[in-house]
Amino acid sequence: MTVGYVPIYPNMQHYVMEREGYYDAVPAEVTVERFSSGPSVVTAFASGDVDVAFFGVTPAMVLADRGTHAGVLAANSRNGFKIMGTSKLVDLYEQEADAVFDRFERENGRKIRFGVPPDGSVPDIVLRYWIQEALDAGEIDTVIDKSKVPPAKAVQTIQSGDIDATVIQEPFATIIGREDGYGELEWSGTVLENHPVTVLYATQQVIDASDIARSLVEQHTVATAFTASAPDVAAGHAASVIGSGVSEELAQAAFESQASDFISDPHAVTEQTATMGEFVASVGNIDEPVPSEELFAFGPYDAIES
Repeated sequence: MTVGYVPIYPNMQHYVMEREGYYDAVPAEVTVERFSSGPSVVTAFASGDVDVAFFGVTPAMVLADRGTHAGVLAANSRNGFKIMGTSKLVDLYEQEADAVFDRFERENGRKIRFGVPPDGSVPDIVLRYWIQEALDAGEIDTVIDKSKVPPAKAVQTIQSGDIDATVIQEPFATIIGREDGYGELEWSGTVLENHPVTVLYATQQVIDASDIARSLVEQHTVATAFTASAPDVAAGHAASVIGSGVSEELAQAAFESQASDFISDPHAVTEQTATMGEFVASVGNIDEPVPSEELFAFGPYDAIES
């Protein structure tokens, strides 16, 4: 069984499972494969090169919409982004709220420049939802100038002045927040309360191997409990795997953020997943919302909790 992941903070359970040896308890030979980006691991999953993957809930919706036989076994994290910007922009937002975009353009002769991961990613959907639904400020492409910026490059991109704001997960939100001249516009948990970020996604073959699926979910829940009881150790595991300048001190500090909320229970995110699914369909990333019973495989989690 090949487990694929991208080295981002929301996949905390994977780092704990790998470093604490929890994968050894799964009744299968587990091989772990690291990918450089979300799209690359999604492609590998779709092609059958990966059996289990840690990636965003919205790519899982896209795969389900395309007929991929797979399911979400567990949630990993929720409410995991902050919308960060220059202090000037933060002050303007506090004054103007949904009118911030028009005022910024009048005063600066251009739209606010946002750096965001690829279209269809969870942060992209969160940003679209914030602008179009929460603020009702209009279609995103008419309101802001959006460029594709990978999370690991968001800090240097905003510091260089190439963008005014970004939607970013930890620990990068903490890095930006520590710098003079930058602050937080909004937390995604306020924009779309309890929205999922990344999930544990498995092929139907894994789900049908009920002992393997149950064991995998059980070790995931153990990793979530470990993260809650020993956050400094879990942060150290994350830092050792993520790299990219993420020190142990930074990973530990990021645990204090609202955007660090690690869970396993898939039922805890189904309602907001449905809301996201309706929005993802409305913006054209999928043909129609994917019903929860098709997107999630609740059986393994329910079996270990019963």
